Amino acid sequence: MNDLASETMTATPKSLGLDFNTPALQRKRRIRALKDRLARWCVSIGGMTVLGAITLIFFYLAYIVFPMFQGAGLDSRDPVQPAWLAEAGKPLLMAVEEQNQVAMRLDARGQVQFFDAKSMALLSAVTLPLPANAQVASVGLDQPGSNRVALGLSTGQVLVFEHAYPVSYPNDVKTITPRINYPFGEAPISLDPQGRALDHVGINLNSGTLLLSASSGTDLHVLSLGREENMMTGEVTLNEERIALPQIAEPIKALIVDPRQQWLYVINGRATADVFSLRTKELNGRYKLLNDGASEVSSATALLGGISLMIGDSKGGIAQWFMVRDDDGKQYLKSIRSFQMAGNAITQIIPEERRKGFMALDAQGNLGIFHSTAHRTLLVEPIADGAALAGLSPRANRVLVESQGQLQRLLVDNPHPEVSWSSLWGKVWYENYDQPDYIWQSTSANTDAEPKLSLAPLAFGTLKAAFYAMLLAAPLAIAAAIYTAYFMAPAMRGKIKPVIELMEALPTVILGFFAGLFLAPYVEGHLPGIFSLLIFTPIGILLAGFAWSRLPEAIRLRVPDGWEAALLIPVILLVGFVSLSMSGHLEVWLFDGNMRAWLSNDLGIPFDQRNALVVGLAMGFAVIPNIYSIAEDAVFSVPKSLTFGSLALGATPWQTLTRVVILTASPGIFSAVMIGMGRAVGETMIVLMATGNTAIMDMNIFEGLRTLAANVAVEMPESAVGGTHYRVLFLSALVLLSFTFVMNTLAELVRQRLRVKYASL
Repeated sequence: MNDLASETMTATPKSLGLDFNTPALQRKRRIRALKDRLARWCVSIGGMTVLGAITLIFFYLAYIVFPMFQGAGLDSRDPVQPAWLAEAGKPLLMAVEEQNQVAMRLDARGQVQFFDAKSMALLSAVTLPLPANAQVASVGLDQPGSNRVALGLSTGQVLVFEHAYPVSYPNDVKTITPRINYPFGEAPISLDPQGRALDHVGINLNSGTLLLSASSGTDLHVLSLGREENMMTGEVTLNEERIALPQIAEPIKALIVDPRQQWLYVINGRATADVFSLRTKELNGRYKLLNDGASEVSSATALLGGISLMIGDSKGGIAQWFMVRDDDGKQYLKSIRSFQMAGNAITQIIPEERRKGFMALDAQGNLGIFHSTAHRTLLVEPIADGAALAGLSPRANRVLVESQGQLQRLLVDNPHPEVSWSSLWGKVWYENYDQPDYIWQSTSANTDAEPKLSLAPLAFGTLKAAFYAMLLAAPLAIAAAIYTAYFMAPAMRGKIKPVIELMEALPTVILGFFAGLFLAPYVEGHLPGIFSLLIFTPIGILLAGFAWSRLPEAIRLRVPDGWEAALLIPVILLVGFVSLSMSGHLEVWLFDGNMRAWLSNDLGIPFDQRNALVVGLAMGFAVIPNIYSIAEDAVFSVPKSLTFGSLALGATPWQTLTRVVILTASPGIFSAVMIGMGRAVGETMIVLMATGNTAIMDMNIFEGLRTLAANVAVEMPESAVGGTHYRVLFLSALVLLSFTFVMNTLAELVRQRLRVKYASL
């Protein structure tokens, strides 16, 4: 027997009639190995492709966003000394028209030269109709873009003119014909009754009313001039009204008229500003512009829109001031932000015509480019040796500089000055606001408004929506997953789980449509019932469970083990029906028939129909299937040996659940929560249709919100490709992608730690 066993054990497969090296089996093994290698390579290539695609998306977003944070560029051309310039007088003003083809120069003799902005060749010259023996004593400019100029004359008069550049197409050739217009006539307007020279002059035209201000020494003159035109005859009638204001004792350095003709700013020699109300004809206040007694005001002008004053001093500083309201509603002049150049006196400040940016020249020929709202210093470079006079084109991409009898053309590359870290994420003090705030307002009703591109309220709204959605979804989904996987009968689980997972197939646009058009007004009309439902549902479930535990055992045993949850369905329906049916009665008993008014008037809590509560209900419904499915699989995958072993050692089912099952499944449950969080953060259609899209920072559950994803979906179609708004929307997408990546990375790290920690259970 031993010999037979030994022979059997030592027999080869071939001797037993088995041959594993037949050509067919060898070919099968080779094909299997080839399939294994192909599968491994396909999986690896697929994974690397996904990672590569995500990386490319990230770098593409960064590629679009990066140009916003670059500074301005300046490309200078060689100076030109045209022959006509030698015969011209001292320059007082320079300007460039819209197409960057024609430039204008005004000299001290009252002559206007129009010349080619590229070749500097003279196109035409116009002599302004100055009175005999009159000289130009001062120049005042209206709002940027108006091309309206007021000349203060040595005879106490003011001449108002406009430089215009009409375009025509003779013989299909584009031709710009510069000319001078006199909207209030060629005759100068008298301001100083004594005929003294006007040292400074200010001008503003608003709704047909021309407001002129001028100073002769310390005397202040203000004239309101109305222009009425007869529609039948074309005859123009001028109505004059002199405005008497309190006089000041200090020498005047600058006069600036508010475009709404509400304020007159008088900058005087003591580095202070006297603000006069043109409506009440009183002094609003005297404000100290410079705290350093050694410096003085060297230049002053108004930004686009005329709300902000830009004050340059003798030490290279530039400060922005505008009127704000205090707690009592009184308006006062406030210093908002400051900029610094090379330490030399600021000789000229040139506001842009389309943005809240400006350029500045100092006494040493340095040019600075700034943006007020973003508080950015984009460029400071020397462009001339000594003092110079510059003119900026309406598009802010060309600068003409005259210095030492030469003209020089500068090309400016400054496409995105409105964006800075502080303007995106910090509080910004915007014009017409009484304090700094986080504001998103990418479009406005006029071109004078500041760009308000703060991403802070959008990021806040994203987290707020996700918070309220997860507050509803996470407890319900995790509790349902634990009960389904651990307590429920397999037959019932086989019916319940597919139904819940089927909820995930419902398009979010349908949920958003339902939430915006039905749920939001229903919640508004049944607020007491909604809150009663949220409060009494868990209480009703607990009471039902307590009552069930007190029933006789004979009754409880009639229900198969794991089917007890079916008994809660009528309980939940009954509680919901009673809560919503009692909503009207509760509102009458507790809130005088209007809970919304009670919240707003008595508690001071604003209420918006489409609010975070509606988003929490709708988006929570959408997130529950994601969390439930993953968490349920994690709990169900806990080895039964651990459960049976715990029960065999005397632990109760609840102890086994809390100390064994949940701990073992915690990595999967945590992953489910993080995936649900990612879904809530990236949700678009529900928050787009159910929140009102109000970009505010308020944790109030009854206020609306706007998320990053919804903002991109709403505003991307209306943004200009390559513009600042367009790139900020891409930055929003980059922030959203980065947030999701960081959250998933942290979630994976935590999941791995949990897996290692509870692997020994």
